[in-house]
Amino acid sequence: MDQTSAAKGRAPAVPLSGLERSTLRELLIHGPKSRAEIARELGMSRASLTRVTRALIEQGLVADGPVKLRGATGRPSEVLRIRPEGRQFLGVKLTGDRLYAVVTDLAAQALVEYDEPLTSRSVEDAVAQIGGVCERLSAEYPGIEGAGIGLAGDVVSKGDRQIVLESPFLGWSEVPLADLVGERLGLRAAAENDVRALTAAEHWFGVGAGYESMVLIAIGSGIGVGIVVDGKVVTGANGRAGNLEHLPVDPSGPRCERGHRGCLVSYLANAAIVGALRAPGLDYAGVVELARGGDPAARQAFRDAGHALGVLVATLANTMNPEKIVITGDGIAVTELARDEFDAAIAAGRQPGEAPIALDIQPFEFSEWARAGAVLAIRDFLRF
Repeated sequence: MDQTSAAKGRAPAVPLSGLERSTLRELLIHGPKSRAEIARELGMSRASLTRVTRALIEQGLVADGPVKLRGATGRPSEVLRIRPEGRQFLGVKLTGDRLYAVVTDLAAQALVEYDEPLTSRSVEDAVAQIGGVCERLSAEYPGIEGAGIGLAGDVVSKGDRQIVLESPFLGWSEVPLADLVGERLGLRAAAENDVRALTAAEHWFGVGAGYESMVLIAIGSGIGVGIVVDGKVVTGANGRAGNLEHLPVDPSGPRCERGHRGCLVSYLANAAIVGALRAPGLDYAGVVELARGGDPAARQAFRDAGHALGVLVATLANTMNPEKIVITGDGIAVTELARDEFDAAIAAGRQPGEAPIALDIQPFEFSEWARAGAVLAIRDFLRF
């Protein structure tokens, strides 16, 4: 196997035990804690906790923090904290024409960001290009522990393998992407649907941290929905959980490319908003600019999109009853330009007297997709 410099010349990491991974997860997600708090949360004996914390400290993954007052007794306790610099991870996002990459620390903070055109959509070329990017980035960050790749499409686990069943943007089907990238890099690698990866990133390191249930809606070129139930990201039997692009909104509405009339994607996707104006040469940014300037057709396109988004939010709130709903993506302008229609559609779809939805609208940078890939690698490192 031709390993890249990311894996050459360094001793293999000592595998973490189950208790070590659980302790590390607890500190990653919930922040610094005393040894007593960790033992109580994980049901560990004092002797077991001593062995676990010693091993994690020796591997450079955790460190003793400052003494703080903990609990109702107000007793001072020395807390344990994550050492973010203890490990580094490569995150990759593939689109139909571009590769985005990032190296993060253990706390998913980006250390470097990089992107370049995708040289080819063939599986072999894409894997080779990921390898080349890893080689360049590992020259500056030689301690990369693992890699995660996010892409649009259906990704499922078959045994211990992660298979891209279908990725229309890349023209792939039945591709064991994680295995191929792992072999090329000489590192552990994970692959996942990009929206589920972004959901996992928000759940562990973003506005969803600490919640047992949440929903993430990503709006842009498509409409993606990620779901967390009982602290776990839901995948579904065929990697298609949250596939709601064709949720009916208005039976007399426009047809989508698959022939459905008035479905969610026919109103809310960026291309649908642009298409509603029927103006050659216009792009999404141009429609946003027109709408902000008061153009009637542009404003109407966003009003229709805002209504559709409200229908989706109400549907998810009613069916999933999550603690939080996060909305993000490069189509986020709809929440600004059609907030009244958005709020009205939510209200119309909810039972009177229902508790308000905990809604979080997050600004979006495209590099977040690559960072979500790094979170895949972090979760794989912790075998979560």
